[in-house]
Amino acid sequence: MGRRVVVTGIGLLCGTGNSTEEVWRNLLAGKSGIAKIQQFDASQFASQIAGEVRNFDPLQFIEKKEIKKMGRFIHFAIAAADEAIKCSGLQVSQENAGRVGVHIGSGIGGFDVIEREHTNLLQGGPRKISPFFIPASIANLAAGHVSIRYNAKGPNECTSTACTSSAHSIGDAFKIIARCDADVMIAGGTEAAITPMGVGGFSAMRALSTRNDEPERASRPWDRERDGFVMGEGAGILIMEELEHARHRGAKILAEIIGYGMSADANHITQPAPDGEGGFRVMVNALNDAKLRPEQIGYINAHGTSTGLGDKLETQAIKRAFGGHAYKLAVSSTKSSTGHLLGGAGGLEAGVTVLALRDQMLPPTLNLENPDEGCDLDYVPQHARQGEVEFAVSNSFGFGGTNGCLIFRRWTE
Repeated sequence: MGRRVVVTGIGLLCGTGNSTEEVWRNLLAGKSGIAKIQQFDASQFASQIAGEVRNFDPLQFIEKKEIKKMGRFIHFAIAAADEAIKCSGLQVSQENAGRVGVHIGSGIGGFDVIEREHTNLLQGGPRKISPFFIPASIANLAAGHVSIRYNAKGPNECTSTACTSSAHSIGDAFKIIARCDADVMIAGGTEAAITPMGVGGFSAMRALSTRNDEPERASRPWDRERDGFVMGEGAGILIMEELEHARHRGAKILAEIIGYGMSADANHITQPAPDGEGGFRVMVNALNDAKLRPEQIGYINAHGTSTGLGDKLETQAIKRAFGGHAYKLAVSSTKSSTGHLLGGAGGLEAGVTVLALRDQMLPPTLNLENPDEGCDLDYVPQHARQGEVEFAVSNSFGFGGTNGCLIFRRWTE
């Protein structure tokens, strides 16, 4: 039996808001963060829409001379970590630094830096490549910068498992604390892949929605008119602590994390396993880890990307894992508002799941007007609603068939 682990801080940043409470308020209000791409001219691309972070000024968090030494994904991680730490009231000192760790995932890392420096190479030769190119772009430098910034000398890790990256980072951080390798972990994920190569690559796969004239209606999980996912960007960071450590310093506890499951589809590089078999097993693994019965779960923040195959198979996985109770629990996809943050999605959505438990409010699935055949669960369509939920699940599935599932408990003293 491992030590109990609680969440004491949240930092969120995405297309629907530049702070946790702004993101949460806009999700509950049914506001979409998806619009025409502004970061580059996307007029020649099949998909021209995304959930971009807007009005973000890294100078609020980072010294001017340091900004160009970091990719945009690092800027997001620092901003979200800063908010999460302030929310938690955590103070890192020389005495406790070795017991405070960082685990921040990213699926892609600094795509923007890679593209910029490749252009410099082609236009000016190798001497035009920045000496900061590598540390500005490699995926683990989000965790590295946060560790340095806060003098966190405990475990310092990055998981890069595609769209499951930050769910795995949070789950692994949970286990690090539970087995006594740290008392506090700054954990989550970040992504900034809305670049010509990022959008172009996913467009070439025909994975993205091309509903360019109606951006806010493009991400529509489980709807029969869905035509692909919408890229998003941002970060989601949680402060996770051993329960008695949090109590000792008088921290406000937001939720308890009680279960973590992993699985592999072992099926295809991009397609989920038939019948959602991998998703089924990852949820069962998380339930077993949490020592819960399926009927105790009240809400699932689904992976729900708005892809034809993925949405159906996740629904099948939920039905298989929860049996008849699948029709009694609420399932929603906040990607309908935020877009898909790829490696940052699990961090953002874990934070949203904690907020749903905190406020007993269920965020909606936008644009679900005509559910597809077989998509017949309670997806909280169009409008948020109140719900009495003690246990909630956050699902993340990634390319390569990698799956992660987190279970949180509502906190009541």
